Amino acid sequence: MGKMFFAIPLPGVDPGELKGKLIVIEGADGSGRSTQTRILTDWLEQHGHATVNVGLNRSTLVSSELNRAKKGNTLGPATMSLFYATDFADQLENVMVPALRAGFVVLADRYIYTMMVRDVVRGANREWVDSMYGIALEPDIVIYLHVSPRHLVLRNIQKNLGLDYWESGMDIALARDRFDSFLIYQRMVQREFIRLEKRFGFHTVNGNRSVPAVAKSIRDLVIPLFEPETAILEGRT
Repeated sequence: MGKMFFAIPLPGVDPGELKGKLIVIEGADGSGRSTQTRILTDWLEQHGHATVNVGLNRSTLVSSELNRAKKGNTLGPATMSLFYATDFADQLENVMVPALRAGFVVLADRYIYTMMVRDVVRGANREWVDSMYGIALEPDIVIYLHVSPRHLVLRNIQKNLGLDYWESGMDIALARDRFDSFLIYQRMVQREFIRLEKRFGFHTVNGNRSVPAVAKSIRDLVIPLFEPETAILEGRT
């Protein structure tokens, strides 16, 4: 059985031809999402599954312009939404669809859900956001790494020696202090992710644990997508 689009199929794309798997890992900066994506990519390829990675702000069409716009800390919510939606649409058409058609595993280090959450937290209308991402393909599985805001603070400071302006919600004036703003913003983001979890059936994994423990939980969720393929089942041992 092929893929399904959320609402509006891309022109010229027969979802029945998309035989690959679309796996999404969601989570905030500092949740370990990118680390787990790399671990899962290696594991899949070791078991014979060609994998293509996608993520936010990787489109050759707009990524450099988006990065420049974000550096000035003056990017408005609507403009940022449209930038990310364009970035996603370009990757969908030119990377994801061809890879899925060829039977690859497409592993997304964040997908439309992060953009939807960010947009709504910044005041966007939910129906407008839904319509913007109606062209998205439904993933085979969405894994959400839930990490407490306090853990996120520590991890981001350890990793980046500070807190990111945008990931702290400083653009929407939640608090003057970046630390306080980060905690408020991340709690708002998590509440919205919980709403999407119920709506779309995410699999939530406790990301507060060690890297190996989280990786095992993710593998246990992913393995059934490939059964009864014996190559992937060897990963149980």
